[in-house]
Amino acid sequence: MLNALRSIWQFAGKERGNINRSLAAGFLYALFYMLQVGAIYYVILALAENDHSSRPAWTALGLLLVSIAGRTVCNYFSQLQQTHAGYFMVGNKRVDIGNRLKSVPMGYFNDNSLGEITGITTTVLEEVEATAPMVLVGMLGGFINALMFTAMVLVWDWRIGLIVVAGTALYLLITSAMERKSAVLAPKRQTSAAKMVGAVLEQVQGMSVIKSFNLTGKGDKRVRDALAENCKCNLDVELLFTPYTIAQGLALHLGSIAMVLAAIFFYLHGTMTLANTLMTIVMSFLVFAQIESAGSGMAILRMADSAIHHAERIDRIPQMDEGGSAIRPERHDISLENVRFSYGQKEILHGVSVTPPDKTTTAVIGPSGSGKTTLCNLITRFWDVDSGAVKIGGHDVQEYTLESLMDQISMVFQNVYLFADTIENNIKFGRPDATHTEVVEAARKACCNDFIEALPEGYNTVLGEGGASLSGGEKQRISIARAMLKDAPIVILDEATANVDPENEDRLQKAIEALTRDKTIVMIAHRLKTVRNADQILVVNEGKIVQQGRHEELIGQKGVYADFVLGRKEAAGWKLNQ
Repeated sequence: MLNALRSIWQFAGKERGNINRSLAAGFLYALFYMLQVGAIYYVILALAENDHSSRPAWTALGLLLVSIAGRTVCNYFSQLQQTHAGYFMVGNKRVDIGNRLKSVPMGYFNDNSLGEITGITTTVLEEVEATAPMVLVGMLGGFINALMFTAMVLVWDWRIGLIVVAGTALYLLITSAMERKSAVLAPKRQTSAAKMVGAVLEQVQGMSVIKSFNLTGKGDKRVRDALAENCKCNLDVELLFTPYTIAQGLALHLGSIAMVLAAIFFYLHGTMTLANTLMTIVMSFLVFAQIESAGSGMAILRMADSAIHHAERIDRIPQMDEGGSAIRPERHDISLENVRFSYGQKEILHGVSVTPPDKTTTAVIGPSGSGKTTLCNLITRFWDVDSGAVKIGGHDVQEYTLESLMDQISMVFQNVYLFADTIENNIKFGRPDATHTEVVEAARKACCNDFIEALPEGYNTVLGEGGASLSGGEKQRISIARAMLKDAPIVILDEATANVDPENEDRLQKAIEALTRDKTIVMIAHRLKTVRNADQILVVNEGKIVQQGRHEELIGQKGVYADFVLGRKEAAGWKLNQ
């Protein structure tokens, strides 16, 4: 239990102050609760002594009013601090996870389920948010009340006090045994919940595939298995707790009965006054109720502790070295020096060396799977090289902080992701301080101003997650506007005009050329008119640079580039015979 309490305390971080204040309010609540017990005792004492005056009643009423008022204020303040601590300790953890994921190698997201991360940041942390502060404060408050009641009983009759101590010890032994058992099942329950979220997320994201292959009701085995596993884990927890819960109740009830029987026995033998006998009977209900309140949180405490440990798995995700400096290079040439890189055990790039000069355009072509995208991803440090070096402005990319490195680069990829936010905020993503006028200007040059203004809310239109409410070409153009607005000195384009209709392609190409002038550009290209104007062309095949030069130089050489040009010319000249 102490380890679980320590775990919650460490997880609370900046919210420990609110938990401390909640505990202080809980202690005052216990003191005000004792006034209620005092009022009961005052009335019982008056009845035992045949005091028929109104003074005991008014005194008891006064004590009860003070008790109720004090407990109301303390409970309000304690609940407020608990709620604040719960929301913000989990909120801070989610922000910490988000920041941590920014510096995680992209390979992690290939090898691990995004559903696991989603499950942790939603289901698992929601459990911490709902239970951790409440259980921590509730348990400690319950123990404070129980100790006060036990001390009170020991003061007026040590014999009854020993019964309370014995009943409490038996209850805690049973609770401790249950807590140890729950330590085995709690992690399984958390893992199953995270897997369930992951499976459901995957099912929803792949619904178009399921429908297209007519697998509705058939292609959901993983989801059904995850739901069944989560159901089993929850039932296992309940089945585990049930016999212990019954035993706990029996221990407390037997303790209460023992107090009542002992009080009556002592009274009949003249060793206890009537007032103390009656008060002991009343206390037999109160003292064990406080113990039950404190002990019932122990099993929940274990669940909260398990949820915290599950959430902290993300803290163990390997991160890229962030010991760099905030470098602002004077030039923006790119250099790959004998770079080797592997996905797992498969080497993709084999000793690649190339230098795109500052303020030039480099086109990268090659067959699918040749390593084109990998080469660009190493420049942006989505992964770290196995050996060799990638440099920008003469500095190894690992010498930069990730933030300062990303300040140097704008990226436009063929598969565009837009956030569930307004169109304006999506365009401003790389430059949040941009004005509305600058956003509109970037959108105009990216050929997306017209369709944006045609929307009911214009630039304030909220997009669905991933930009689902827009066409592929519209998303592409917004992505280009976003890169234009950022205005970084290095631009990486992955077939930026792939999803743009022919009517807008020429305008968009001219806009890109105008806004990327005097910048270092690396583009993965498949269209001949995009490639032929590049300052240098890199032909990648099977993880190596097999050809390098300008269009005029390469077109006369036999090899991949000549085949590429021939294929594009044939495709352009293709027509349907009638």
